[in-house]
Amino acid sequence: MKTFSIVILSVASFMIALPMHLKAAQFDAPYYELEKKNKAKWAEEDQQIEEKLAALRDKFGKRPNIIYILSDDVGWGEMGWQGGGKHRGTPTPELDKMAYEGMRFWSAYAEPSCTPSRIAINTGRHPVRTGLLSVLWPGQTEGLSPEEVTIAEVLSEAGYHTAMWGKWHLGELPEQAPENQGYEYAYYGLFNGAPDVWPESPALINQPTPFKSPFYDFPGNEKYKVMTGIDLDGPAGYVGRKGEKRKPIEGPAGTLSIKRQDAFEKESIRQILDYVKDKSKSKKPFFIYWATYTQQITGAEDYQNAPHVDRANAQASMMAQHNAHVQSLLQTLKDEGIAENTLVVWWSDNGPMYAFYPTSGYSWLRGGKGSVTEGGVRVPAMAWWPGMIGPNQDPADMIHLVDLYTTAARIGGAMDKVPSDRVTDGIDQIALLLLGEGHSRRNYMFHYSGGQIGALRYEDYKVLMTGPGHGGLPGMDFYNVRRDPGEKFGAMYPGLFAVTPIQNHMRDHMMMIREFPHRQPEMPKGAELTPHD
Repeated sequence: MKTFSIVILSVASFMIALPMHLKAAQFDAPYYELEKKNKAKWAEEDQQIEEKLAALRDKFGKRPNIIYILSDDVGWGEMGWQGGGKHRGTPTPELDKMAYEGMRFWSAYAEPSCTPSRIAINTGRHPVRTGLLSVLWPGQTEGLSPEEVTIAEVLSEAGYHTAMWGKWHLGELPEQAPENQGYEYAYYGLFNGAPDVWPESPALINQPTPFKSPFYDFPGNEKYKVMTGIDLDGPAGYVGRKGEKRKPIEGPAGTLSIKRQDAFEKESIRQILDYVKDKSKSKKPFFIYWATYTQQITGAEDYQNAPHVDRANAQASMMAQHNAHVQSLLQTLKDEGIAENTLVVWWSDNGPMYAFYPTSGYSWLRGGKGSVTEGGVRVPAMAWWPGMIGPNQDPADMIHLVDLYTTAARIGGAMDKVPSDRVTDGIDQIALLLLGEGHSRRNYMFHYSGGQIGALRYEDYKVLMTGPGHGGLPGMDFYNVRRDPGEKFGAMYPGLFAVTPIQNHMRDHMMMIREFPHRQPEMPKGAELTPHD
């Protein structure tokens, strides 16, 4: 108890030193140690940042618009600017142009899989804190707790229009839905891409189709409903408006099938462009969360034979389609005269899922979706903000998906809306965006595998937890991921000098959890099948 008291007093003392715009939020303990060391430097930076943002408000008469694009299963190295693109059969010329016109993050991270990353971007918190640990499947009742405070809720309170399109994947029940989690409008799918293939799986077995079903034991919708009570013929997505009862999406975009994602993406970009044109005339700024289905496993028919597209990889055609959609979005921002007042961030939710190879993303790094090795959590990401983010930047600074939550709150003048009764893992990274390389306010990162810490990065060092250890020695593999991003040369003994600082971070992190306990999962302990997700 004595150690716990000392830690809490220490954390409290750091809180007193925080800049005024950060007062409302409660961050993790290691952040305050870094803030204490950089107090004077950060205060000077904050002054520069406020001057830049104030000048922008004077020019446009409102806060900046914010667009977050979260893609699916796109690995580190998949984009052309990272050595992939047309050279791997997944052409991304317009996305690459976006990256070179702004900032390319080489050390960007996400959670290991899809539902956890959607929790991270929406709440600014590691999923373990929210009680929702698993990837969700049709028929489950788990979902994002209404007690969580989403970025849409934070920005709504600050006067923003809020809307989302895409893969929600945070629960099927109405109280878990985006229109009841802060979004004024939402056009969303309930599930990930796998259930789209289930209904047609029996018909695809042993057929000469370009797409082979990997779900060969699925019994068909009717029999599945008799067996389980789960109705896959019901709505796969909804149109939601705040304060109204949601309505099922009609037509191919709202019905599980291998055609759904293609139809959904086409309708999404049509609506998004209309929304941007409409809201560009509003006195209020807007926030868009676009959780695109790119790239899931069914492909885009119109792009299957596009130049440089690998026809054997259904995801490659979807990447080509998405490339065109993002180009049309950025061009619309320019045409409407609001590009300079709109931050656009593009991020992948996790590494590639190789289970459906050759239909899959790819990573040059070790591991993939579901793992806490670099291939699972290190992802391509970029930010575009003409006139605010200088072009052709490629910082090595660490940044995590949770940081987008707090950064949006800072840009939107809504830091006082971020709850203070829980830990927010996201760190305000506006300094990195506006001041460039060397200005990240993060030098550590916890990588959770379900409810357990699977790895911890501190500066350039990463410790991968390998077990309980033996004979008093730690159970870990140590890597310098600046030198060895592929994690090919891990061992315990070269990293013994890092044991104490990493142990201190772990201790302070766990002490903070004592003060701010995790929300308890709805799923009884021991009943979950995917705690690692």
